[in-house]
Amino acid sequence: MSKLDELIAKLCPNGVECKPLSEIATITRGGSLQKKDFTESGVPCIHYGQIYTKYGLFTDKTFTFVSEETALRQKKAITGDIVMAVTSENIEDVCKCVVWLGEEDVAVSGHTAIIHHNQDAKYLAYYFHSSMFFAQKAKLAHGTKVIEVTPDKLNGVIVPVPPLEVQREIVRVLDNFTFLSAELSAELSARRKQYEYYRDSLFSFEEEIEWKPISAVIESLKTGLNPRKNFKLNEDGAECYYVTGKDVFDNSINISERTDRITKTAVDLINRRANLHDNILMFVSTGTGTVGRMTVVEHYSGNWNVSETMYIITVKERFVLTKYLFHFLYSSAAKMQFEPKITKGSVPHLKVADLLSVKIPVPSLDQQQEVIRLLDHFDKLCNDLSSGLPSEIEARQKQYEYYRDKLISFKEKRPNP
Repeated sequence: MSKLDELIAKLCPNGVECKPLSEIATITRGGSLQKKDFTESGVPCIHYGQIYTKYGLFTDKTFTFVSEETALRQKKAITGDIVMAVTSENIEDVCKCVVWLGEEDVAVSGHTAIIHHNQDAKYLAYYFHSSMFFAQKAKLAHGTKVIEVTPDKLNGVIVPVPPLEVQREIVRVLDNFTFLSAELSAELSARRKQYEYYRDSLFSFEEEIEWKPISAVIESLKTGLNPRKNFKLNEDGAECYYVTGKDVFDNSINISERTDRITKTAVDLINRRANLHDNILMFVSTGTGTVGRMTVVEHYSGNWNVSETMYIITVKERFVLTKYLFHFLYSSAAKMQFEPKITKGSVPHLKVADLLSVKIPVPSLDQQQEVIRLLDHFDKLCNDLSSGLPSEIEARQKQYEYYRDKLISFKEKRPNP
């Protein structure tokens, strides 16, 4: 019998009481601070957007600060409070949260809920990322383009509340899982840095190699179509997919329930502009993602096409191979040329002319093929979900999610008759 089983048998043998969040916590809305309020130092602050991208489940340090004057006007979380992001672009991310473990109060932006409670903070954070909580938030969420769960509605969320000793043992077990996963992620990060160094070295040719502008080595550069001008998204009967930046990752496309849908007529309309097969897709305009993310379309089923936020690049194979250009565009030699030209603002964008002016080394096709072979092998080790570290991390994550949900699932204690 494990220590957790012993604690449950001793402290709650008849089950665990489930309570509305309002009985164990007070929930307040975050403040009004914005990114423009950030300073180099001062009072620590958490912006809701950072909860999706920068923080894990717990933190005692912030990435940003605000002045003391600005902080005076803000809502703050104290040590042990949970800061939850209550708006997002998708149901998966809404209600992600971070426990504040810092010693001083932290200023909190809007679009958040500050949860002040009398339980183990880490236990609640683990619960708020469980499948049991997901099922509840899915019923509370509303909106289409922006998904929201209002702080008031969180009061009715039901939480299993075992004794604190049981909560702390659950936290100890899950913290160990988290630590092991973090070690694997750190190893993968180191391997990816090694890959980047190796990739850059392969494009540093010792012999004299001619460098040509991309405009000289491609057949065409086209984009998808704008749905506001050409067709409707997600209308009844739309069974095909409209791939945008949220669906494109480094050398992969993930078509899922989050992917927008269009009709076959709309797909054919885009196809008349450019065929996707064996071409490079480059994400070049975004309000949320990373300009420069790419993939090579090696298998095209014909039931999807892409948005106007992507360039569809077709190469002249007598000069360069598709995969060679793809790998080069991820190298430092390419990024040093086009990244400074990305327009800043609310929607960063890389113009066609700025990409076409990037110069690429053009060795023989045999040399290009060898570069592709070496980098494809390294890329598989670093990024392929079917092998290597990524597959081990994915398996560990699934194992963690299974045990997290199992540890937080209790026999419910029934009230006395």
